Amino acid sequence: MLIRQSPMTDLSEADFLTSPLLSAAGFRHAFFTRHGGVSAAAYRSLNFSVLVGDSGENVAQNLERAARALVVPAERVYFLSQVHGAVAQAVSERDDRKATLVLEGDAVVSRAGHLACGVRTADCVPILLGDRQSGAVAAIHAGWRGMVRGVVEEGVRALRATLGAEGQLLAAIGPHISADAFEVSDEVGAELDRAAPEAAAASKRRGKTHVDLRGIARSKLLRLGLADADIDDVWGCTVGDAERFFSFRRDGARSGRHLSAIVPGS
Repeated sequence: MLIRQSPMTDLSEADFLTSPLLSAAGFRHAFFTRHGGVSAAAYRSLNFSVLVGDSGENVAQNLERAARALVVPAERVYFLSQVHGAVAQAVSERDDRKATLVLEGDAVVSRAGHLACGVRTADCVPILLGDRQSGAVAAIHAGWRGMVRGVVEEGVRALRATLGAEGQLLAAIGPHISADAFEVSDEVGAELDRAAPEAAAASKRRGKTHVDLRGIARSKLLRLGLADADIDDVWGCTVGDAERFFSFRRDGARSGRHLSAIVPGS
């Protein structure tokens, strides 16, 4: 499902994707594609990282466009220094965004009002969560190392800690490297199988080990108590769809970075 363009944003209907499940519950959110920004060349066009070589001015303009789409100020779009770990950070409107940018972590949670919790990805799995009761949200960056280290579990734990209850959680799993494109060593495949044995995510394809990260993410969310009907899939393979998505595996270190973000509900 595509977010409809509003008069306040420079982005078009094709520039980012949403989850019907989260939208129906009233959560403003977006899985941004690579379209609709100002960056050029390898970063064309909606890139959200200066560390890949893009200019700070371009990234700032891209963030302004994303913020307008989310209907929050750009200085209230929070994401972390991601390290493929399992640390979650809680944020509020009182937190200085520049200080938050250097905090290490791979999950952001909040129940505050006029802000967005976000993660940046190129092939890793972005997961957005919201609680029906309180409106609290979380954004999780889950690469294969994060899956093994427990970032999905930690993100859900941190969200529930802000609630003081289990809550009524909804989740959307966004575009990332698909199982067909995610070829790994046998050792990595075995690690991921141990992280979510019920998912049976590792398989042999053309004699090589491939892993379904989407299946692992869903399996972990189910194990954490979410119902199957409360988990949405927002489809897309970052490697296979160069027109819509950046991909580190496909393009290397000069690949741009996507933003996926969610705004707490009222």
